Amino acid sequence: MLDLGVLVSGSGTNLQAILDAVAERRLDARVHVVVSNKPGVPALDRAERAGVPAVVVPHRDFSSREEFDRKLVEVLRAAGVKLVVLAGFMRVLTPVFLQAFAGRVINIHPSLLPAFPGVGAQGQALAHGVKVTGCTVHYVDAGVDTGPIIAQRAVPVLDGDTVESLTARLLEQEHALMVEALNRIATESA
Repeated sequence: MLDLGVLVSGSGTNLQAILDAVAERRLDARVHVVVSNKPGVPALDRAERAGVPAVVVPHRDFSSREEFDRKLVEVLRAAGVKLVVLAGFMRVLTPVFLQAFAGRVINIHPSLLPAFPGVGAQGQALAHGVKVTGCTVHYVDAGVDTGPIIAQRAVPVLDGDTVESLTARLLEQEHALMVEALNRIATESA
């Protein structure tokens, strides 16, 4: 069983996909804690409805990224987390965090990495006129969206697509791909 901690910053749709897969026994995992760097986001409500402890650690309360990351590590370790999932967590993690969970942090990104790393991948894809984009689950390293790829799924870019329409189609695939990737990790670590 995977002992998960999920870091969020927003709506939490990828978190919900994980919670649903666990509840439906499609994923052998337990979400021990959900941590948000922003208070009042919908992801916290999703955790509460699922009976998962949720903690807010506002990044603005800390004088440095390292200090913030030390607090995240403390919260996750106290909850018994072994694998950290970044599900719409909009902060770049420092070596303080990455060393504490070395090789045990995964992220989902809305592009076929290495194409379009960083923020705004959907808009980058549209601006470049690509016909295919997608989503990637990858291990997190010290770079931005540069870690080893676990799984990818292609999504066509349709004529007339907007950032919003492309984002909606990508999110559907992200939800399935995240669960697939976590199942792959569970199988490999068994």
